[in-house]
Amino acid sequence: MSIIHLASVSGEDPTPADLAGIEREWPVIAADLAELDAEIARLSIGPAVSELDRRRVRRAEHVVLKAARELGHRVPETEDAA
Repeated sequence: MSIIHLASVSGEDPTPADLAGIEREWPVIAADLAELDAEIARLSIGPAVSELDRRRVRRAEHVVLKAARELGHRVPETEDAA
């Protein structure tokens, strides 16, 4: 039993369609979180970053792009591509 009762901001609960949309996008959300974890780990290491750490970040980026493509999201261009 939760002792903290959180009311939604608008006073309405999400609709089944809202929940289905979140569920459909969950692979992208999870991939984004994994990429964030990899970036944090790389930044936490500091100047002693290894090639393996760089690969983890690149692999996480690849997973995000793949999940977004599968969902049909338009992947924003990076600054490097410009």
